Amino acid sequence: MAPPAHEPARPVRVAVVGVGHLGKSHARVYSELEGAEIVAVVDTDPAAASGVADQTGAVALADYTQVPEDVEAVSVVVPTVGHREVAECFLARGTACLVEKPMAPTAAEAERLLQAAERAGALLQVGHVERFNPAVRAARAHVSRPRFIECRRVAPFSFRSKDVGVVFDLMIHDLDLISWLVGERVERVEAVGTPVLLRHEDVANARLVFEGGCVADLTASRVAAKAERALRIFQDASYISIDTMTPRVRVFRPTSKLAAGEIDVSSISPADLEDPKGFLFGKLIEIEEPKLPAEPPLQAELRAFVDAVRTGGEPAVTAREGLNAILLAERVLEGVGRSR
Repeated sequence: MAPPAHEPARPVRVAVVGVGHLGKSHARVYSELEGAEIVAVVDTDPAAASGVADQTGAVALADYTQVPEDVEAVSVVVPTVGHREVAECFLARGTACLVEKPMAPTAAEAERLLQAAERAGALLQVGHVERFNPAVRAARAHVSRPRFIECRRVAPFSFRSKDVGVVFDLMIHDLDLISWLVGERVERVEAVGTPVLLRHEDVANARLVFEGGCVADLTASRVAAKAERALRIFQDASYISIDTMTPRVRVFRPTSKLAAGEIDVSSISPADLEDPKGFLFGKLIEIEEPKLPAEPPLQAELRAFVDAVRTGGEPAVTAREGLNAILLAERVLEGVGRSR
């Protein structure tokens, strides 16, 4: 039964397992998030756990099985190879879990997690935080039947995700985003890739063909000189440019006069134009820059998770969607293997 209107809702009691680079951020956001109470932080490094505990007011633990039974929600932010083991423990308790991306190192392990959540009737959300990027959130309302998508996610090597290649490290963000935006099954995957620093691929390119005909071209690299995260979506009568780093969104459309057929572009000669670019983007194409949400991506993601725990609603990124992203990543890796 919901509390009376005059009584504030009791905060959701949460814990964070794994307080490395990203886990620290989860703990900090929970400690500041209205509606959440961080109870425990867990790490095999006692100094790391104690440091984050001191900052957030949580209890520091070395063993995730010692997390109190009354904790209602857990962020699992351990290395990918440990996602299944840790999350299964909490799901068996009926505790809601947010498992960082990728959901598991293989589709088979991801399937086991999905089944564990279903057996226990426990909420399982996957941490595809790019869905909460302000630019993506603002752009989504303008996406309608994409025909071609170009995506680049490149950066210098972070020296953190050394247990997986660039497909599971970086490209999986965009495999999830593009599948979510297109909303169709992928019929065909072609891919190439090569290792540079480690035995895993550090550079990869994939071409996806969706059943409705949309084609997506994705490039991911972790040996680039500078970072770039950009999507360009082409669809009938519009083109959407998304920069998730800035962040910034621009929507390009024909002007009302061009759309109404009042301007015949085929009759225009370059000799008649003093400023061709100015004419193009003044008379023919208009540019809209949608207002972006102010809330940071991780805060929006964890707020959605806590809200779903409190209300019993659908998680923002379901376990099925997390599994599908891994299945698609494995198809990309198969294509990389064939190309080599």
